[in-house]
Amino acid sequence: MSATSQHPPQRGDRSRRPTPKAEVGQVAYLEVVTVNETGAFLDWGHPRDLLLPYGEQRFRPTPGKRVLVIIYEDQQGRPVASQKLDRFIQDEATGYAAGDEVVLVIADRTDLGYKTVVDHRFWGLLYQDDVTRPLRRGQRVPGFVKRLREDGRLDLSLLPPGPARLDVVGEQVLKALRESGGYLPLSDASPAHVIKARLGVSKNAFKQAIGRLYKRRLIVIEASGIRLVPGATSDPA
Repeated sequence: MSATSQHPPQRGDRSRRPTPKAEVGQVAYLEVVTVNETGAFLDWGHPRDLLLPYGEQRFRPTPGKRVLVIIYEDQQGRPVASQKLDRFIQDEATGYAAGDEVVLVIADRTDLGYKTVVDHRFWGLLYQDDVTRPLRRGQRVPGFVKRLREDGRLDLSLLPPGPARLDVVGEQVLKALRESGGYLPLSDASPAHVIKARLGVSKNAFKQAIGRLYKRRLIVIEASGIRLVPGATSDPA
């Protein structure tokens, strides 16, 4: 795979919001600056725009839109981009264990959740039940390995495993309580879909988290909801 020897054009409009720097070996969601007979040129946060050759495109990009690409070096050692991620990202992962913290780049929405790039090297699946907030294509977020399956594929989560997971859920509950004036009409009897819609977590995680918050005397559990204890902080007692 090689790219043309033509130098990419310099970016003309420097009044635009700066693009965070992307590097060779990374998957990134980059804005198309211009398109010409050579290919498309992308803003990757460097002085020279990044070439996306026609042979590496899945569709013809439009200036001003963003494309999900991986950045690699061609045979001449020059950085170029490719939309054909499957040629670079592997299905079977190695060297991971449940609980490992990873970097995720959201790729595509599926019936099960989100197809996601893990550490810019492997494909993984973030199940819908493990999605705790809205996600968008190209978004880079921290995550965790939920399990390494027998076939070598990765199942992912946005929340850490074990007690740390409940701490994160607990902070989400406290934040929601503060934003709603100190009361949430959510309880053990609330339907799972209502809890999921309001907090982005499962009913089981919610119940465990409020149990921990109650023991720390941060909330009061009432028949129809939970209430923040006045003056309570999230600092451990």
